[in-house]
Amino acid sequence: MTGSVIEQRSIDVVPAAERHGTPISQFTLWFGANMQVTAVVDGALAVVFGADALWAIVGLLLGNVFGGIVMALHSAQGPRLGLPQMISSRAQFGVYGAVVPLVLVVVMYLGFAATGTVLAGQAINKILHVGPAAVGIVLFGCLTAVVATLGYRWIHLLGRIATVCGVLGFTYLGIRLLVTVDVGALFGAKPFDWVSFLLAISLGAGWQLTFGPYVADYSRYLPADTPERHTFLATFLGSVIGSQWSMTLGALVAAGGAGFLANQVGYLGSLAGPVAILIYLVIVIGKLAVNCLNAYGGSMTLLTTVTAFNRATRIGPAARSAYTVGFLLVSVLIALFASKDFLDNFKNFVLVLLMVFTPWSAINLTDYYLISRERVDIPALYDPTARYGAWNAVALVSYCAGIVAQIPFLAQKLYTGPVTNLLGGADISWIVGLLITTALYLPWARRTSNPPPQTIPG
Repeated sequence: MTGSVIEQRSIDVVPAAERHGTPISQFTLWFGANMQVTAVVDGALAVVFGADALWAIVGLLLGNVFGGIVMALHSAQGPRLGLPQMISSRAQFGVYGAVVPLVLVVVMYLGFAATGTVLAGQAINKILHVGPAAVGIVLFGCLTAVVATLGYRWIHLLGRIATVCGVLGFTYLGIRLLVTVDVGALFGAKPFDWVSFLLAISLGAGWQLTFGPYVADYSRYLPADTPERHTFLATFLGSVIGSQWSMTLGALVAAGGAGFLANQVGYLGSLAGPVAILIYLVIVIGKLAVNCLNAYGGSMTLLTTVTAFNRATRIGPAARSAYTVGFLLVSVLIALFASKDFLDNFKNFVLVLLMVFTPWSAINLTDYYLISRERVDIPALYDPTARYGAWNAVALVSYCAGIVAQIPFLAQKLYTGPVTNLLGGADISWIVGLLITTALYLPWARRTSNPPPQTIPG
């Protein structure tokens, strides 16, 4: 790394001289980013929409483990390539073609940033004892802008801080829950229901899978000889343990107290009792950790989109900062005007994202591990006339087919597919998307792809 306070790299390859760190940094980053209130809400949704607390926790665990495997496989690409995740996806979709999923990635980042800002803003207002929601939302947006602009090292430092704060804060909340609620009575209060159980699995899997498009952004500075299994395990364990801990708390809180539905942040503060202000601070730090990932990833995604057409191979820190601030400005505006019906909207938001990102993950991982076998022509990723071309019809057709195949299986607020009705309302669209996309892309790409005999460095 250079001695600059602000990160100098953006979409370009991280050279060997600047590689540093160990996989433990991936554990603390993803553990800290998942020990936060939105994950608590995600776990609560499984109970809110019908599951018994016990089966909600089991379903969430299954979803987190499955989605965490996919997410961590993306992370293992970072040290090998030294590239942001969406730049590397040009190897599958083409330099211009990668822009198609990129547009959806930006929407994802904006959605998560905005919904997280609403909750963090509530916590800031509690700390400062102020009323207008806009105060907390704007202040949180400014905090995010500072850390995300500083870049990679500061984001990882914040992850370590969030890990310590999350463990202390969530352990305390768990103890408080045990002494104030008969937790044992929450289990078995409802009969087992397949529809709500599958929803819990989808919520856990969707949470993990939506990290996929940016997870390698935060492992790309690791030395190239870092064992893949170490990067995989550190990322997998950090993300799955952190998210499952938070979601389990959410499922128990939702099952044991109706007040959580109306005021998530305020309920956790009341559960904390005399140290409520410290729990509000834990909420802010946890949300800041993950929101910086969204802002940083959002700016990198926007830069990847722009540079596909101007063929730039490097963007300076000033431009990256400008894109980061612009992204956060939009997310703050969304947060100011989209805070009503938060639980219902968030559930549908996560499941819609699951629909569009499972085919992308299937293509990226299938190509990298089974077809290209980790061999990438890095200079060609920046040149639409080179090996990967401007558009890759194989990937784009497979991607669209994977999305379309899910439509009959959707269970969304605005649309429920005919097959979903036959299944009693269970949403298995993400499983269909993974299977159909892989089944179509794998044999087709094996006949048409042209990977280099070995990785060509940038």
